[in-house]
Amino acid sequence: MKPFDECEPNSSVFVKKSGEIKLKGWVYRKREISGNVFIVLRDSTDVVQTVISKDNVSDDEWNDVLNADVEASVFLEGSIRKEDRAPGGFEVSVEKFKLIGESHAFPITKDFSEAFLSDMRHLWIRSRKITSVLKIRSMVFQAIREYFISEGFFESHSPIIISTQTEGGSTLFDVNYFNHKLHLTQTWQLHAEAIIFALEKIFTISPTFRAEKSKTNRHLAEFWMAEMEVAWADFDDIIKYGEGLVKHILKRVLENNQKELKILKRDVSKLTPTLEKPFIRMTYDEALKVLKEKCDFDVKWGKDLRTIEEEKLTKLYDVPVIVTEYPKVIKAFYMKEAPDNKDVVLGCDFLAPEGIGEIIGGSQREEDPVRIRERLIEMGENPDEYGFYMDTRTYGSVPHSGFGLGVERVIRWICGLDSIRDAIAFPRTMQRYYP
Repeated sequence: MKPFDECEPNSSVFVKKSGEIKLKGWVYRKREISGNVFIVLRDSTDVVQTVISKDNVSDDEWNDVLNADVEASVFLEGSIRKEDRAPGGFEVSVEKFKLIGESHAFPITKDFSEAFLSDMRHLWIRSRKITSVLKIRSMVFQAIREYFISEGFFESHSPIIISTQTEGGSTLFDVNYFNHKLHLTQTWQLHAEAIIFALEKIFTISPTFRAEKSKTNRHLAEFWMAEMEVAWADFDDIIKYGEGLVKHILKRVLENNQKELKILKRDVSKLTPTLEKPFIRMTYDEALKVLKEKCDFDVKWGKDLRTIEEEKLTKLYDVPVIVTEYPKVIKAFYMKEAPDNKDVVLGCDFLAPEGIGEIIGGSQREEDPVRIRERLIEMGENPDEYGFYMDTRTYGSVPHSGFGLGVERVIRWICGLDSIRDAIAFPRTMQRYYP
């Protein structure tokens, strides 16, 4: 908990220079020893131990103390002193105590199943673990904006409700839009490619929806993506931006969230190589060779790298791996063919270490309207449904590139989480839509 001089005016913690203190918060732990009640109080900043003696408070206040169960909200005043044995190294001797909001039989104690904690997410979110993750999440979002703005980007936005698929029709969520069948967005990209003709360098942070029937620990049906699109940029440019963005995010978290990483028991030595060393870069063909020789995984050319292959590959290195030049048949219609090999595209995936896998997917975009029309037809799509998109290639088309970063996947990696579901306050999966 913060000292008075470091607090914002509406902070719950006010410490006077004399050592007197006023606290507002929630009961985190409570126990009674030799007639004294010890309450560990929590707020958004930290936890602190308080001790209340019946002789130091009024009868009404003592009654409030006895009724202040776990997660009750309270207000208290007292004096603070250093106590190495207490959580945080300090203890407050309480002189005034008021129960603000009662809490009886708080349902979360210890040793509950993941399913139960998911049902109780609205309460489990108060745990130190999830609170720490959410603080790191906030810093990740801040760092994303810092990086793009420092590179001269404009923040821009596109519709959440869209009329065409962008990442595969089988993963679309349908929406009844005034009796028209539309969809929740899979990516901002098609609209972003129109906006760059006005602003040239743009980024967004937005919710994204994929109706993937997946139960893995790395997939969400609703998640957040940080996306960028740049006019006049080639394939090497987006790789440079991607590496710069990941390094900046990690740098800011390590600067500002050491306490939260400690609570999460994260081994930060596994993160520092990403800051200190360049990322590994290899083609799809080279990745298949590494998987065969070092992991005994024989992947047929033309198959996408599955979760298991990405895990095996990334556990070989202590920094992200950038895999480039994927087969055209497994990538989206808008990716530009490599000039020296028409079977592959100028696309890339950034795979985070420690088995996390893909955190960024990007490409140089195809600027030729004839090639885009051909690719749409090859994929069974009707080019006429992409009229506005084709117009961007008809009136002053330019080379351009972009990528999308999965924010929750980055948070999962930085925090060392077992599941991506803990990287967001209220996860949405194939089976989880409440609370």
